[in-house]
Amino acid sequence: MAHRWTNDLTPADVTPKEVWLNRRQIVAGLGVGIGAGAIAGPGLAYTPDPSLEPNTFEDITTYNNFYEFGTAKEDPAKNAHLLQTEPWSITVNGMVDNPGEYTVEDLIGGFDIEERIYRFRCVEAWSMVIPWNGVELADVLDRVGVQDGARYVAFETVVQPENMIGVRRRVLDFPYVEGLRLDEARHPLTMMATGIYGEPMPKQNGAPIRLVVPWKYGFKSIKSIVRITLTDEEPPTSWNKANAREYGFYSNVNPNVDHPRWSQATERRIGGGLFQRRQPTLMFNGYDEVASLYEGMDLTEFY
Repeated sequence: MAHRWTNDLTPADVTPKEVWLNRRQIVAGLGVGIGAGAIAGPGLAYTPDPSLEPNTFEDITTYNNFYEFGTAKEDPAKNAHLLQTEPWSITVNGMVDNPGEYTVEDLIGGFDIEERIYRFRCVEAWSMVIPWNGVELADVLDRVGVQDGARYVAFETVVQPENMIGVRRRVLDFPYVEGLRLDEARHPLTMMATGIYGEPMPKQNGAPIRLVVPWKYGFKSIKSIVRITLTDEEPPTSWNKANAREYGFYSNVNPNVDHPRWSQATERRIGGGLFQRRQPTLMFNGYDEVASLYEGMDLTEFY
C-alpha cells in the first residue's frame, strides 16, 4: 500500500545505541552536564536541541508506565523479565473476514519492518523521542479483512497474574483495554511495533508486539497485545473506565486541555538533565497531518 507519512526526524537524528549507552560516562568524564551543549568527537555528535535529540536505549527501557508490573516508572524494568512471551497468540475477532488465532509472524510476516522515529508523550507531561521498528496497523487490518460497518478497533493486553505484580494488586481493572476509531487505526502514522533501536521489543516496553499512536498520549499505545477486535461500537478503554473525568476516549495530545490535576501546556524531556527547561507541548504532539481526522469536533469535549 502507498505510504503517505513523511518523517521530520531522520535516522541521522538517532545516535547509534552503543554510543548512547556510554554517553553518561563520556559526559561525566568531561565534567559537563547532560543537555549542557553540543559535544563533538570521532563518531560522536550531539545536538543541544531537546526536541530532536533521541533518547538513549537506557532512558527508553527504564522509564516506563506498564501498570501490570507496578506503578513506579522504574518498576517495569525491574519486574517485566517475568513476562512470558513464548508462545504468543493474538486473537482477531469481531467484524473481520478472517477471524482466528494468529502468531506475531502471521500478522506481520512479509511486510517490510520500518524504522519510525517518533516523539512520544505521556499524560504526566514527560516526553521522549523513540526509534520504533514495526509495520503500519493498516497493513495488518487489510490482512485480516475489515468488514463493512466496522467503525472501531479494540485492543487487549495479556494478563499473567502469576508474573504481573500489578495485576495481583488490582491497580486497574485488568485486562488493560484500549481502542481507536477505524480512521485513526488506518492512519499511516499508526504502527504495530515489534522493536526499538533495531532490536526486539523489550518486555517492559510491550513485547512482543504493541501499538504506537504518536499523536496521542502514551497510554493509548497499548502493550503486549493478545486481542484485536473490530466493532461498530466505541469500545471501553482502561483509563476512561478508571476515571472518565480525567481520561477521555480520544486522548489526543492537546496543550489547550489540562488534566484536572496538572497542566498539559508544557512537557519535560526525559534524559535532558536536572536543569532542563520545560518545553511547550505541541498540538497532536507535533503531528499536524492528523488534524483532518478531527475536523468539526470540539476537542475540549472529545478529549
